[in-house]
Amino acid sequence: MLATAPGWSPSSTSLYSALKGIYDSHQKITLSSTLRSTLQSFLQQTMGDHAPVAVEEYEYEGLPPNFTLVENMAAGAFAGIAEHTLMYPFDLLKTRLQVINPSPGGLYTGLSHALSTISKAEGVGSLWRGISSVVLGAGPAHAVYFATYEAVKHAMGGNMGNEHHPLAAATSGACATIASDALMNPFDVIKQRMQVHGSIYRSIAHCTRTVYRNEGLAAFYVSYPTTLCMTVPFTALQFTAYESLSKVINRKKGYDPVTHCVSGALAGAFAAGLTTPLDVIKTLLQTRGTARDAEIRSAQGIFRAASIIKRQHGYAGFFRGLRPRIITTMPSTAICWSSYEMAKAYFIRHQDD
Repeated sequence: MLATAPGWSPSSTSLYSALKGIYDSHQKITLSSTLRSTLQSFLQQTMGDHAPVAVEEYEYEGLPPNFTLVENMAAGAFAGIAEHTLMYPFDLLKTRLQVINPSPGGLYTGLSHALSTISKAEGVGSLWRGISSVVLGAGPAHAVYFATYEAVKHAMGGNMGNEHHPLAAATSGACATIASDALMNPFDVIKQRMQVHGSIYRSIAHCTRTVYRNEGLAAFYVSYPTTLCMTVPFTALQFTAYESLSKVINRKKGYDPVTHCVSGALAGAFAAGLTTPLDVIKTLLQTRGTARDAEIRSAQGIFRAASIIKRQHGYAGFFRGLRPRIITTMPSTAICWSSYEMAKAYFIRHQDD
């Protein structure tokens, strides 16, 4: 972008106006860095101190440099709470379908059967059992998530120009999930303990006290390595796919709710499908304390959990809950990205005003 300097003559102003249409037009033409440098040098030689100054261009998809940490975290928290609250019933169904050797009455043939059985036997309200754990954890975790994502993406030059930066997107996504999962993992353990059929926990506090007393602090992080093994590739795949789709679909690089929603949904489905086996392993480790099978109750680590699944259900066992996972993830990521981009657009407009 070119910024004018005070004290220009009419001829300088005319020349500036003519060149600005070329130099500062992202909708009509994209100039190479070499051509931009040559044009800037020409203006410096002909206009001297009154030459327009080149300012780095930041597209909408990346936050502007003066976007504060508080605004960034607020946008992320809003996105996290909106996503998990709206999609929680489907997350519960996914957990129920993924549990290995469930208690009597907790065996379902599919997504629709699980929904109808739970609604009739336990009441519709049971579909939101444990949601308070997610609400408490999702806000802070997603605040850290998107703050880390934008900070790393900006540091790696992912916000510069119109070029696609897959490495910056993947790296920033991986760093974001490592930071946020450290905060979210205990809440996720509590959530899944309360989601399983026949759960004995009356509230978050009761679940936390019982798990800590019976299994120790390590129980809240026993699945953390597995979670990272799943969420790091999931997030890297999701962010790379989202950035790529956004570049293709949203060519104007402006705030477009439909584009953000579609890109988020497709990116989430792509990442969810590829990482389902790791999600099944994570569920086994996080719900082991409620299992009737002694082998599952004593499971430690990714490879031990994977061997149990393979021996009891074969390779098909690693794709238990694939459909509900994709069905859950698509609207979840669509809501998450749409909410985040909406909050981001609001703060950007607020800054402009």
